[in-house]
Amino acid sequence: MKLNRHLNHAEAIARLVGVQDRNLLVFKQYLGVHVSVLGSEIHTDAPLELRALLDAVFDILADLAEHQVQLSERDVMYVIKLAERDQLDGVFDLYRNRKKVLINDQGRAIYPKTFNQRDYIEAVNRHDLIFAVGPAGTGKTYLAVAMAVSALKNGKTKKLILTRPVVEAGESLGFLPGDLKEKIDPYLVPLYDALYEMLGVSQTNQLLEKGIIEIAPLAYMRGRTLENAFVILDEAQNTTKAQMKMFLTRLGFQSKMVITGDPSQTDLPRGEAAGLNPVVTLLADMDDIAIIRFDKLDVIRHPLVQRILERYEADER
Repeated sequence: MKLNRHLNHAEAIARLVGVQDRNLLVFKQYLGVHVSVLGSEIHTDAPLELRALLDAVFDILADLAEHQVQLSERDVMYVIKLAERDQLDGVFDLYRNRKKVLINDQGRAIYPKTFNQRDYIEAVNRHDLIFAVGPAGTGKTYLAVAMAVSALKNGKTKKLILTRPVVEAGESLGFLPGDLKEKIDPYLVPLYDALYEMLGVSQTNQLLEKGIIEIAPLAYMRGRTLENAFVILDEAQNTTKAQMKMFLTRLGFQSKMVITGDPSQTDLPRGEAAGLNPVVTLLADMDDIAIIRFDKLDVIRHPLVQRILERYEADER
């Protein structure tokens, strides 16, 4: 079967199909259909009931490719998932007019990849206190670190502070080897990893030694006023109500706080009330606070992972 859309330029075809046609492989892995580009035509063995979906998807992908947007497998997956929900309005502008957040240490530009990610970046630019809540894998922490590093490089802040609560999950800190720092550092590895990608290991370590970047457990924030700093609280679903109140009241002048977490996954002891959901509800109507809610659509995984998770969910039901 031949789809409606044609591609007239070799460069656009290359941007559409990706390296070694990997973008087209997404259709086989996720939808179970084969798609190929022959000359300027797009062919598929998909059944007729998928024709409308594929035509809608390739109308967007071809437009983006012809407007010099280099597409990735992640982009193709997101467009397919939007098409399944009939939510393609505005997706061309999302990709065509996206503004880069940062160029990382490997020279790769970091852009928002979903509508909620775009809204998240805009919210961080406009507000001093931002909550980002939703499932893992939606880019909440990654983008927050990218924006923090960008603010530091552009002179908009003098210090980065990254923190998360240290919550024991099945293994007591007292039984872990090493001194206190060696016991705690494994909990903070995701923050180090993000900084290493943004700045490189050498520059990150230099800034850590100078105190321009600080990575510390949440308990270390008590009694401080954080001024002229970009502060990120990660894994906020593991804060207690008292810890959340303590942290929020550390906000100083010329500072910005981003609080990220997944309310559905807490490692707090049974019976201990979490601090994230209550504070989001408590502050929801304050105009100068932004709350960005991510959902499953923002989680763009490998197509096989997506199908495996769907099987697990169906089995659990």
